[in-house]
Amino acid sequence: MDKTPVIHGVKKNMGFILVASALCFGFVIMTQFTASTPQIQGSNAISELKQVTLNGRKEWISIRGYDRDKPVLLFLAGGPGGSQLAAVRHELSELEKHFVVVGWEQAGSGKSYATVNIGDITVDTYIDDGYELTLYLCETFEQEKIYLVGESWGSALGIFLIDKAPELYHAFIGTGQMVSFLDTEIMDYELAMKIATEKGDSEIVKKLESNGYPPYYGDNVTWKSAVYLNYLSSYMANNPNIHNSGYNTFRDLFSNEYGIWDKINYLRGIINTFNAVYPQLYDIDLRTDYQSVEVPVYFFLGRHDVNAPTSLVEEYFNILNVNEKEIVWFENSGHSPWINESEKFVNELLNITKNIE
Repeated sequence: MDKTPVIHGVKKNMGFILVASALCFGFVIMTQFTASTPQIQGSNAISELKQVTLNGRKEWISIRGYDRDKPVLLFLAGGPGGSQLAAVRHELSELEKHFVVVGWEQAGSGKSYATVNIGDITVDTYIDDGYELTLYLCETFEQEKIYLVGESWGSALGIFLIDKAPELYHAFIGTGQMVSFLDTEIMDYELAMKIATEKGDSEIVKKLESNGYPPYYGDNVTWKSAVYLNYLSSYMANNPNIHNSGYNTFRDLFSNEYGIWDKINYLRGIINTFNAVYPQLYDIDLRTDYQSVEVPVYFFLGRHDVNAPTSLVEEYFNILNVNEKEIVWFENSGHSPWINESEKFVNELLNITKNIE
């Protein structure tokens, strides 16, 4: 039997596979290089997506504003491992008229996912890099201080940063404020169990019972936590009192800022970085660890937030020793007032900054 045609066929198919693979790889690389943030027109406007080196780690930031001479506002994303470059641009675009708005891909998230081994990330990694980024922004835009906004995990990171270097910040605005990570997880677990039991969601009850009470450690932290976190997020999404209730993950994931590899790392950060870092947060309680700060603090709280219990924030607020502090309530918001009531969020933030300036 003449095997020549078979060999030729195999070679032809292998050649096709190699060419197709090369084209796909080339396309992925191209999307990485062409990722960008949409341009803002104006002689003094700025709209950049760039990589900066923070403590030897290469991390990405977006910088957007209609006037580069306006005050700088750094937005700290949730997570750990969350990426919100696109979300902030979509939801808080009005801020770009009043500030130079900076989004930061923290180590282990999105475009900065591979800047460091995930297992090597600690809470100090974020504090040290946030401090270096603040110095970079102050120097680049020739400002002595910047504004700091943090959501969820980023709200705790914001407290860490103003404690480390109060001289670098005008004010801190925390939303979806985290206070005690372990207490939050236990309260979320218990609430999810209560709601699921009352609604007869037996599958959720079984999963919660099987996983047991937090804290969780090991390889399944993300998945075990997701049972009650996602359930409570769905519960808020179905609350008619909460406006614009959900994250638009599909829109954000396919925004200009992310190449194909970034999109993959967007999801890897949410899963892997959260799994590695979150257990390190269980011992942190702002009520005991950060009772005094030197920077004005404002908490923007959703009245219907069940992911970050507002009762813990009120406890922290009452003992927080600081010259200026305030709780601003958002009556039609859950865990994310900056999304649920973005217009009010912007207006309240502007009122604060006007008083400070």
